[in-house]
Amino acid sequence: MSNSALYFDYAATTPVDERVIQVMVACLGQAGHFGNPASSSHGFGQQARMLVEQARQQVATLVGARSGQIVWTSGATESNNLALKGVAEAYTQRSGKTVGHIITSQIEHKAILDTAQYLQGRGVDVTYLAPDADGLISAEAVSAALRDDTFLVSLMLVNNELGTVNDIAAIGERVREHGALLHVDAAQAAGKRPIDLSTLAVDLMSFSAHKLYGPKGIGALYVGPRAEKRVLAQIHGGGHEQGLRSGTLATHQIAGMGAAFALAAESLDKEIAWTQRLNDRLCEQLAGIKGLVINGSREQRIPHTLSLTFTRHDLDVAALGKSLAFSSTSACNSAKNAPSHVLLALGLDAAAASQTIRLSLGRFTCEADIDGAAGLIQAALSRPPFWAVAQS
Repeated sequence: MSNSALYFDYAATTPVDERVIQVMVACLGQAGHFGNPASSSHGFGQQARMLVEQARQQVATLVGARSGQIVWTSGATESNNLALKGVAEAYTQRSGKTVGHIITSQIEHKAILDTAQYLQGRGVDVTYLAPDADGLISAEAVSAALRDDTFLVSLMLVNNELGTVNDIAAIGERVREHGALLHVDAAQAAGKRPIDLSTLAVDLMSFSAHKLYGPKGIGALYVGPRAEKRVLAQIHGGGHEQGLRSGTLATHQIAGMGAAFALAAESLDKEIAWTQRLNDRLCEQLAGIKGLVINGSREQRIPHTLSLTFTRHDLDVAALGKSLAFSSTSACNSAKNAPSHVLLALGLDAAAASQTIRLSLGRFTCEADIDGAAGLIQAALSRPPFWAVAQS
């Protein structure tokens, strides 16, 4: 794709901020902090370790955690796997049972859904909650699904396709009262809305750097006090990261993630306000399109992500993609060329899903980009699709 295309796929990945790149470069090469953070007997390793711990504190500060509660991983996918598989194995070991019950939802990221399916194949019973019409999972739905043998609930904070925001505070209270652990995938939430783990009843939370202007290949898992002895490592070989994730730490990537989270903390309120302004501008310009539907709640959402279905038009998605970088589904579904499981769960059929695009805004989006995207979308609309005409 031409680099001249307008970029509206920040939910898939963000460009690394130049300030983050500078921090990362300082960890490379003979003149940089290239030492192994585990080599504590000399200055090279000690300097690298200092950067790792500084980054751990930077990540913790953004989300209201203590630095010792942050465990480095290769990304949110690994964090999700560690949370679900690690808790499931610990539950089996502790209880002596080969089965148990997990609650998640039909609209989670594939990193959760595929892991839940894996656990099902090993005897764990899994309940997949359906979203309501607004694309939300309610605390009441979670409460109704809780069972005596439920040991884990795993739900997104912000949906990666819709931008909808679950009431994790209310859900956490219900789960905490029951006694199960609550894991939250916050890959799409960090840096886009305030998170304070010191007040939330959340036991495990997953993060990713590349959704927040940091590098790919690095993430973290928050492990709260209730979960400390209820998660088993999935990668062994040295006992790094409090025994939860072995392997030599990638100092440059970790420092980059820390810098990215620190930058987000500095400008969180400002960036949210600016993105909301851009979102309002885009919605205003698209408001005249007949049959345009914004999927998901209009109130409980972040302004960074818009899922748009064109019910009365044929949208030439292929042609639009030459000038506008967007997603027709999440990156995980795009890889399989499959309709969005999120949209199908909301009740859209495959035809409607094919006329749906996800636009995601970010730090470097400007008003001219908004105007350009609106113009390109309007130009890509043609005749009404046959399936919409038949239903009208």
